[in-house]
Amino acid sequence: MEYYVKSVVPMIESNYDNLTMVEKTIAEFFIRNRKKMDFSAKCISELLYVSEASLSRFAKKCGYRGYREFVYQYEETFVEKKESMTGNTRMVLNAYQELLNKTYNLVDESQVARIGRYLNQSKRVFVCGRGSSGLTAEEMEFRFMRIGVDIDSIKDADLMRMQAVFQDKESLVFGISISGEKEDVLYLLREAHRRGAKTVLLTAKNKGIFEGFCDEIVLLPSLRHLNHGNVISPQFPVLVMIDIIYSYYVEQDKFAREILHDNTLRALEGGGRQMRNISEDAFRRDAAERR
Repeated sequence: MEYYVKSVVPMIESNYDNLTMVEKTIAEFFIRNRKKMDFSAKCISELLYVSEASLSRFAKKCGYRGYREFVYQYEETFVEKKESMTGNTRMVLNAYQELLNKTYNLVDESQVARIGRYLNQSKRVFVCGRGSSGLTAEEMEFRFMRIGVDIDSIKDADLMRMQAVFQDKESLVFGISISGEKEDVLYLLREAHRRGAKTVLLTAKNKGIFEGFCDEIVLLPSLRHLNHGNVISPQFPVLVMIDIIYSYYVEQDKFAREILHDNTLRALEGGGRQMRNISEDAFRRDAAERR
């Protein structure tokens, strides 16, 4: 069964903040529309009270050559959805499925492959984020550390600014900011890039300024127009994208990295057993003393 369909909606959402008010009116129509109809420039311009030139500018800002190409993809893959939710479980699962479908439309496999090469070529890797994104950065650190990557996560704003000073051409810096507005994260990326480091930003907002200091801008799906998006953790799309990057990186030297992964798991399990043995010995000594 095919779960994923191509959609233009994630591209509209990623570029939404770059649109004018007129273009946002157009965007809202295509995001919310659920009916098949005549999507010709003439028909839509009359329906929305906008010019055909505005439709063309809107399509180009969303990454298409023009309105005709935009509408071709919109019509070709348009799926009329029937809302048939029968409880909280179905509601949540449908929301996750829609989010995964958005990720499918945004992921750029050639970009992921480049990031995999950056990981191979860099001696030091840093991943930073504030708040819940900081927890996601920590999760990324744990996962990649287990397969031999020299990686550190940074959640503190002051540490981000201090670490910026030490970046160089042998460094790779990941920044996680769904809103694209966490100044501490952007500061580290800017300064690291200025010092020659490779920089990667994971964000749901595609802002033109990012191109000046980010080697890769990894677009994440937005929860804004997602049905029942308020029940989904905003970090879920970040974790999905990290999993994709992880899988590409492991595949580059699968045998060696799987051995490293297994060895680190055994080390953790051994440490757990040792702590349990220590606790059991202490319990027995305490029981003997009580007798």
